[in-house]
Amino acid sequence: MTKQTKINKANAAKVDATKTYALAEAVKIIKECAAQRKFDETVDLALNLGIDPKHADQQVRGMISLPHGTGAKIRVAVIAKDPKKQEEAKKAGADQVGAEDLIEKIKGGTIDFDRCIATPDMMGLIGQVAKILGPKGMMPNPKLGTVTPDVAKAVTEAKAGSIEFRAEKAGIIQAGVGKASFSEKQLAENITAFVDAINRAKPAGAKGTYMKKVTLSSTMGPGIKLDLSSMTLAPASKAA
Repeated sequence: MTKQTKINKANAAKVDATKTYALAEAVKIIKECAAQRKFDETVDLALNLGIDPKHADQQVRGMISLPHGTGAKIRVAVIAKDPKKQEEAKKAGADQVGAEDLIEKIKGGTIDFDRCIATPDMMGLIGQVAKILGPKGMMPNPKLGTVTPDVAKAVTEAKAGSIEFRAEKAGIIQAGVGKASFSEKQLAENITAFVDAINRAKPAGAKGTYMKKVTLSSTMGPGIKLDLSSMTLAPASKAA
């Protein structure tokens, strides 16, 4: 048995698959399991929602800036024509800034960024790469704040660790909510903020139990089911 296999088995033994854990206990176990690895694992959250995203009134999508960021380095591209806006984006820390040249680069298959921000006047041209960016979840969207004249603010928020969330076909939302090196308090606050955002984004068409299961894990660690009653959440939104 290899050392990694032994670590995996030992970590799995720390979790009772039939039990739901209070947030504080789950975070403690996550950190204990990750401490045995040689790299800083990402802490992931998966939410199984009682929705069918195929229906327009059951879609869940939005953006949230976590209290302590994600710990991940986000590469940001800004598509803007105005030289002033381009300069503002660069000063805010954008990794790539351009207009038609950047769109042509995307058309050619080069997408070396994680978030795409655009000024409103560029949306006509960006439509040319919608079929490329859309499936990757990178298409700029006014509702998510990624189509905006205030590119500096959008870049700053993206770099600080804002997360875009979207329910997939099976009604599942997954996201990295921090690193194992974060303190237990930082992880707990990030997790609570993220779950709270999903709860407030409850669509009007959702019936029955909205949050069916919430699971916390690290890159190579076991999944831990969270007890939602151990978290203080805002009331679910009644808006679509």
